[in-house]
Amino acid sequence: MLLAAVLAWAVVRPFGWPEAVLAVPAAGIAVATGAISPDHARTEVEQLGPVVGFLAAVLVLAHFCDLEGLFQACGAWMARWAAGRPVRLLAAVFALASAITAVLSLDATIVLLTPVVFATAARTGVRPKPHVYACTHLSNTASLLLPVSNLTNLLAFAASGLTFTRFAALMALPWLVAIGAEYLVFRRFFARDLTAAAPAARDTGEAPRLPLFALVTVGCTLAGFVVASAFGVDPAWVAAAGALVLAGRALVRRKATPVTVVRAAAPAFLAFVLALGIVVRAVVDNGLADALGHVLPGGTGLPALLGTAALAAVLANLINNLPAVLVLLPLAAPAGSGAVLAVLLGVNIGPNLTYAGSLATLLWRRIVHQHEHGVDLGEFTRLGLIAVPSALAVSVVALWGSLQIF
Repeated sequence: MLLAAVLAWAVVRPFGWPEAVLAVPAAGIAVATGAISPDHARTEVEQLGPVVGFLAAVLVLAHFCDLEGLFQACGAWMARWAAGRPVRLLAAVFALASAITAVLSLDATIVLLTPVVFATAARTGVRPKPHVYACTHLSNTASLLLPVSNLTNLLAFAASGLTFTRFAALMALPWLVAIGAEYLVFRRFFARDLTAAAPAARDTGEAPRLPLFALVTVGCTLAGFVVASAFGVDPAWVAAAGALVLAGRALVRRKATPVTVVRAAAPAFLAFVLALGIVVRAVVDNGLADALGHVLPGGTGLPALLGTAALAAVLANLINNLPAVLVLLPLAAPAGSGAVLAVLLGVNIGPNLTYAGSLATLLWRRIVHQHEHGVDLGEFTRLGLIAVPSALAVSVVALWGSLQIF
């Protein structure tokens, strides 16, 4: 009941209040009533601490990349390259959203790229729907590549025992084929919108100014992740260093204040993640783990990987992908890294089926409404019913192949 209440609050967010407003008291109730012992709650917080610290650093990094003009440059590049042709704009959105999600995490795609896509579609005179929908789908699907692309990835990375580079090597092919499957589905599903004629006069904007400082900082941060992994250093420290460089530059140039930096880290959302972890651990301790243990396939053969990914996708849509990965990882880890990565495929691709599948989709929905663009539940679900099974099936087969090669 506590978990259902926390997730319902996160979906609805009454009065615009943060998700933590209910999640933190719910975690307190779980401990006070003995649903989870204080020791188990403390252990959960300690395990999630580095992950939450990394999330805070990446949010700050993405915010100050936006302040440096990185996303405006992306919008200008898309407009010039597409030149008013909807299909070319869709390809540009797919390329940029996939890269931004992989490097700066899915939150950057949702919060920072989606408004840019709206503006670019308006500037070039094309219908925004396919391109805006691509942002939410790719914020989930394209987050498969790196351990730093998604909060779920960080959790899976810790449970897999893989190095940063081996994780990326195993997930590169699943990432590519999943994005390719999504693109083919979008071309078919939105054929009418993508063939609509654009106005003759198109504003493609001025040549974009590349924010070199931000690009170099992000590049160095990515390289730092690889080096840190080789020496067993937590990636949160590397992300913090990158965030400190960009935030420090903004502070020195008086384009930000310490309060701005703290707000960029979204402390209320971080508290929500920790509290949600405690509530989920209470559910796991009180029977859910045993129930799932009877249905979760064992091994890393292709049928087992398909079954594991499908179960993870279903669970993500029932209880949200973050609780789902917290529940499934301890059960999948004994079977090896392949099973852990199959869980990750399910919880990252599966949420494209429903609004409640991931927090990113919920956030995207609010941003779309702020731009006075309606989202039809039936259309969203129909698209998901085609895209999710297609992308999930080919990505699991690709993962199985990667496991044989590597």
